Amino acid sequence: QVQLVESGGGLVQAGGSLRLSCAASGRTFSGYVMGWFRRPPGKEREFVGAISRFGSNTVYADSVKGRFTISRDNAKNTLYLQMNSLKPEDTSVYYCAADVQAGVLTPRPNQYDYWGQGTQVTVSS
Repeated sequence: QVQLVESGGGLVQAGGSLRLSCAASGRTFSGYVMGWFRRPPGKEREFVGAISRFGSNTVYADSVKGRFTISRDNAKNTLYLQMNSLKPEDTSVYYCAADVQAGVLTPRPNQYDYWGQGTQVTVSS
């Protein structure tokens, strides 16, 4: 079993920055691929990005590429999402997710086995 807890959400003005964290427990954190997803108001859940087990590879959705950065600290069992140049359309509940099969980096939500409860990010114009 893997427990994931996101933190760091809040209200920020357009152009600002936030860093989300996802604390993991229950299994060896370095054993799995991690992803970030978001659910904008009234919309479907969408992929934000993913990172390989040791952080050497990352992939991002086109909508966040160049503005968001995913990183991880396996010694602290923590995943991060640094969000810069935030836009009102980034307003969402953000979720971290773990793929314990440690397969390829994927944007498909059904490939991820465990999810956090989410943290709200609101970007004002």
